[in-house]
Amino acid sequence: MNYKESFIKFMVESGVLTFGEFTLKSGRKAPYFVNTGNYNTGSQLARLGEYYAQCIKENNVQADTLFGPAYKGIPLAAACSIALSNKYGIDVHYAFDRKEAKDHGEGGVFVGYVPKAGEDVVIVEDVITAGTAIRESMAILSRLEGVKVAATFIMVDRKERGKGEKLAMEEVEEEFGFPVYSVVDMYDIIAYLEENPANAENVARIRNYLAVNGANA
Repeated sequence: MNYKESFIKFMVESGVLTFGEFTLKSGRKAPYFVNTGNYNTGSQLARLGEYYAQCIKENNVQADTLFGPAYKGIPLAAACSIALSNKYGIDVHYAFDRKEAKDHGEGGVFVGYVPKAGEDVVIVEDVITAGTAIRESMAILSRLEGVKVAATFIMVDRKERGKGEKLAMEEVEEEFGFPVYSVVDMYDIIAYLEENPANAENVARIRNYLAVNGANA
């Protein structure tokens, strides 16, 4: 079993990848849902961080800071930074944003390390549907003068259109000029599910959904 198959199995066993009918942030109704909030134990979070760290390492992306957008990106960035340190000896800062700026104490919207001019940031997110969450992160990070976003890493690329006819990941890459990497994508998940005939109905529903919402629709 390769690490992508291992990760998909981990998602299913953790109740993170579920099937049914779900309304997404984009307003689309999908036959599956990826809920990172269901990673809720220390051992699960440790494993999740290791998968992200492996993806970052394999793609040879260098970063000074991992940025985890509130709220679900917060534990992702923290877990990934720990895994990079423990597994690869790479010590990076991590940071996340507040939903509302704090007007007392240290103030501001950042918690943790505040990236400085000349430094590279990697955004750590859960999924991409239409790219909305990454655009929200860029609105925050663009306020930091001289800071460059080197890449974004996500758990699952849903392989859906963004605002136009291209894949959401492609739109984000073209709009902001940095690559977006995923630990797995929906076609990896479909291939995994197809190994068990009991998943035939879910596979058919996912394929039908992508036929409407995928980039080639």
